[in-house]
Amino acid sequence: MLNKNKNLKLYYSISEVAQMLGVTESLLRYWEDEFPQQLKPKRAGRGVRQYNTEDIEALKLIYHLVKERGMTLQGARQRLKDNRETTLRNYEAVERLKSIREELVSMRDALNAFSYEDMDALKKNIEEDRKPEAGS
Repeated sequence: MLNKNKNLKLYYSISEVAQMLGVTESLLRYWEDEFPQQLKPKRAGRGVRQYNTEDIEALKLIYHLVKERGMTLQGARQRLKDNRETTLRNYEAVERLKSIREELVSMRDALNAFSYEDMDALKKNIEEDRKPEAGS
């Protein structure tokens, strides 16, 4: 039986990972050379790279340090070597904040989509729900 749920995949191809991160495959190969301690994708037949979820998380962390924080490769390597746990916690906090921001923007956009008529109708419905029932 085929596994159609991408979240349950054990290995991802270099092209899938490049697409996830929005980078080129050559950049992933370059980072593999630059971060040998952190990146060790499995090799299948003919040297085809297969990335597991740990490799992808390491790549996301490297991406965060190099592309989002603007660190040099040497600086990122040093940060991962000296302070991996702190760096990982900071990265996770940033990712959570991005997720919260995305949700808030979505809520704002949903609220902006309401017209004044919609708001008046909603207010009227709420007021009707609050009125005590006759005969109670």
